[in-house]
Amino acid sequence: MAAKLVVLGGGRMGAALVGGLVRAGWAAPEAITVVEASTARRAELQQQHPGVRVVAELEAGEGLLLAVKPGDAAGAARAAAELRFPRVLSVVAGVNLRTLQEWTGPESAVVRAMPNTPALVGAGMAAMAGGEGASDDDLDWAEGILAAVGHVVRVPEHQLDAVTGLSGSGPAYVFVVAEALIEAGVLVGLPRPVAEELAVQTLLGSARLLAETGESPAALRAAVTSPGGTTAAGLRALEDRAVRAAMIDAVVAATERSRQLST
Repeated sequence: MAAKLVVLGGGRMGAALVGGLVRAGWAAPEAITVVEASTARRAELQQQHPGVRVVAELEAGEGLLLAVKPGDAAGAARAAAELRFPRVLSVVAGVNLRTLQEWTGPESAVVRAMPNTPALVGAGMAAMAGGEGASDDDLDWAEGILAAVGHVVRVPEHQLDAVTGLSGSGPAYVFVVAEALIEAGVLVGLPRPVAEELAVQTLLGSARLLAETGESPAALRAAVTSPGGTTAAGLRALEDRAVRAAMIDAVVAATERSRQLST
């Protein structure tokens, strides 16, 4: 019996999606097949995801999740074309829908997505766009897979480079902020473990406030900033050093690089 989903590539993102799908009840473990070339990695996947079939060579199935490295995408997609998967969801960075469709063939409905690394802990953010042959049912299928590890939005394909610049690369920007807060805490006299706990929980709590209160970032910032107080002094230092502008420049630069890398 053909697998409900074949995952081509057992790396971190592919494995995260498999785990999320099983936890969410999207499919029974035995209905998912992971194709992974590395013998050592196959053993790890079998241990991490009991019941999921882990194999070395591509097999047919009802749908394909393409989760290989960009350099391996052409060969993998062309191999998949021989098996005529009716649906293909690609999370390969930098490969556009036109190219994916050429590789997989006209029989496949193709959807392209850009998830981010918080998917590894079930808190991801993904954007997706469908090819010309993708129906509403195909888009619903792809969204159901991505939603197993976080939130999903649908966008036109030309916006996926901007998505990459903001949410795809965004976790790295947040980690830089975390590093800076920790180093600052140590500088002003806190033990490093205390500084780390304070910084991480501050970022986590602040994100939850944004997500759960419905307040805008500006309103929440104003609520914690007393006139002439400590937060006002800190914010002035950030504005003096153009931190806001630097963050905007980072997103613009990452977006432009994504456009350059797209094929």
